[in-house]
Amino acid sequence: MPPKAKVTKDMVIDAAFEVVREVGAENINARTIANKLNCSTQPVMYHFAKMEDLKKASYAKADSFHTEYLMNIDNPKEGIMLGIGLNYIRFAMQEPNLFRFLFQSGFAVENSLLEMIDSEELIPLLTAMQDAMKMSMEQTKEVFVTIALFAHGYASIIANNSLEYDEKVVASHLERAYRGAVLALQEETK
Repeated sequence: MPPKAKVTKDMVIDAAFEVVREVGAENINARTIANKLNCSTQPVMYHFAKMEDLKKASYAKADSFHTEYLMNIDNPKEGIMLGIGLNYIRFAMQEPNLFRFLFQSGFAVENSLLEMIDSEELIPLLTAMQDAMKMSMEQTKEVFVTIALFAHGYASIIANNSLEYDEKVVASHLERAYRGAVLALQEETK
């Protein structure tokens, strides 16, 4: 009889990520993960004695997935800010369970918008935006906050099935919000 396949910690995290994606974070428990891995609950509990720790690990995986998704812009020459904003909203439409887990579950490490804007995870995103906008990092952060709040509102409504996604309309609104944020910043610095 061949030895049983080992269930690794990464396999458990991957299974939890898939459970979140398919049916939501509230369904992460030893039994659903074990069913996903086609094993007993013992390997799951061996790697994660507390389900809270497994949720945190799957949150980190979802966060990385989200960042990669945001940065995959079809045509960066048309505007990195618009591309990232559209990807953020599109993510909420395509991955509503992941979106709710990331932004509406209370698992985010940052407790405020100011903590978020200064987080290490945003550095690549802000740097790319800064290069594209030819502004200082402080100005880039100001524009980012405005667009982030606007995009997050749109995305939240879409992720909770309260609004149908129409990319042309969303892109138009996002473009106006971006231009408005830049113009307001330019007026303030005069």
